[in-house]
Amino acid sequence: MIKITLKDGSVKEFENAVSAADITKEISMGLYRNACSCKINGEVKDLRTVVDSDCAFEVLTFDDIDGKKTFNHTASHIMAQAVKRLYPDVKLTIGPAIESGFYYDFDIETPFSPEDLEKIEKEMKAIVKEGLQIDKFELEPAEAIKLMEEKNEPYKVELINEHAEKGEPISFYKQGEFTELCAGPHLMDMKVVKAFKLTNCTGAYWRGDAKNKMLCRVYGTAFPKASMLEEYLTMLEEAKKRDHRKIGKELELFTIMEEGPGFPFFLPKGMILKNTLVDYWREIHREAGYDEIQSPMMLNRALWERSGHWDHYKENMYTTVIDDTDFAVKPMNCPGGILVYKTKMHSYKDLPLRMGELGLVHRHELSGALHGLMRVRCFTQDDAHIFMTREQIKDEIKGVVSLIDKVYSTFGFEYHIELSTQPEDSMGAKEDWDIATDALRDAITELGYDYEVNEGDGAFYGPKLDFHLTDCLGRTWQCGTIQLDFQLPERFELEYVGSDGEKHRPIMIHRVVFGSIERFIGILTEHFAGAYPVWLAPVQVKLLPIADRHLDYLYDVKKALEAKGIRCEIDDRSEKIGFKIRSAQLEKVPYMLLAGDKDIENNTISVRSRKQGDEGATTLDDFLARILEEVETKAL
Repeated sequence: MIKITLKDGSVKEFENAVSAADITKEISMGLYRNACSCKINGEVKDLRTVVDSDCAFEVLTFDDIDGKKTFNHTASHIMAQAVKRLYPDVKLTIGPAIESGFYYDFDIETPFSPEDLEKIEKEMKAIVKEGLQIDKFELEPAEAIKLMEEKNEPYKVELINEHAEKGEPISFYKQGEFTELCAGPHLMDMKVVKAFKLTNCTGAYWRGDAKNKMLCRVYGTAFPKASMLEEYLTMLEEAKKRDHRKIGKELELFTIMEEGPGFPFFLPKGMILKNTLVDYWREIHREAGYDEIQSPMMLNRALWERSGHWDHYKENMYTTVIDDTDFAVKPMNCPGGILVYKTKMHSYKDLPLRMGELGLVHRHELSGALHGLMRVRCFTQDDAHIFMTREQIKDEIKGVVSLIDKVYSTFGFEYHIELSTQPEDSMGAKEDWDIATDALRDAITELGYDYEVNEGDGAFYGPKLDFHLTDCLGRTWQCGTIQLDFQLPERFELEYVGSDGEKHRPIMIHRVVFGSIERFIGILTEHFAGAYPVWLAPVQVKLLPIADRHLDYLYDVKKALEAKGIRCEIDDRSEKIGFKIRSAQLEKVPYMLLAGDKDIENNTISVRSRKQGDEGATTLDDFLARILEEVETKAL
């Protein structure tokens, strides 16, 4: 008997080998109708997969990340089929699922226009209506190459040649006249792909290399229900309004110039926002027992070779030569933090040693990947490195998780956690990796957190917990991370003197909370649409005189506000009050204080808030008490 252990722990038994699809039907026909793919012993598989031995089995629907990927990947094949029908001379390359849907890169002489995308969508709908069966088959490499050569698909031949070295069969998926080289998984049929939209068309180099040919990349998204697509498109429209690049320009926060693509310039108001976040970071880290350090921005090649970055990360590093020695601008802060640890011998009584660093790092990103503050080449990483004994691992992980939870709660973010395990390109013994992975898993389990496993996506030196926060539009952003590292302490021969008087090797945690200060500002800007909470707002109060004769009164108010640390500005332009109010609203200032003859006579101010509008007159003392409480409590 073959025993199939389901997600809830129950077991189903089958006498003979059985397909994943049939297992799903046995569980529930309703579940089968919604199934996209499955997990067999933790690996995402096609529902066509035959199960012939005992295993853990989980059905994946559109509500699961991997199920959604299967759904969107099938949609990318439908798009490719539609393109080949309409433009037979187009050459196919790759069409993966991505977080927002899917894309496909086509080799075509003239890029697709918006009108072309409409034609392709129409043809996709016709293909779905045909209800074509999706079949999987395999060929030996030589046969696979012959098939793609006959179809005049040179990019597919190139891909097959790379896989042919392994000698394994090459898999294809066929739907009607369309045959696609693909490892899968895919939906059982395409009838469930009921709603889709091609959203954008851009250029992309083959394999992301500027030396290769420029291809035409078409982006799209797909859903099992039209209502879900409608909600998504509405979200996209809202996201355009909230684009941090647009708001950053309007609110004079930051800019990126032609002289430095990927290198953001922060303007005065943007620096207020950035420094406020930095001040908050320092405050919570002091409370949590961290000492702040700073390491150099550039260090020599020998250090990066020792850390492993030269071998594993060199293509993303900026390098130079100083006095005939290779140097690299730091892409990460950890080797510098390690050198600080090594400045003296530590005792077990010093541990855990928590060292925080707001380090400016530089990483080479492809120009096509740059996006405002979200993907830059220079950013401030809110790093910290914790050096500890093996016995302290679990408690330190719990402490970092609690710190991250406190920060995200302050900004009103919900989040989920992913546990990323050992990648293929890693260093160190599997035994250490297993110990580290179990420590991360046990810590969050004991804290009561659910988590998802992201197989093979750990750092090259250790497994990690990634924290994905959700913004007000439902989008997720990976920000915080906790990486447990047995390898770098070994490479750098870190030591401490134990209670037995002998030297021992510490364990190291790498962690960030914001991830990147710059990127976090981009996320906050889109989450709040530029209407930051009072404590974060670059300008917290705008002072608006009804007429010039009221200016002196408001200058006194300004002094009183600034004496309490409130950031404020006076609009002293010779404009009507309605115009000034509208300007302050566009600047998304939390509060406006107006003054006219009656306010001067009664020694009051008239309050307008961003949320409530006109709130009437009050005393300055009452207003100060209110706004100071909002700042102190970091009210949302």
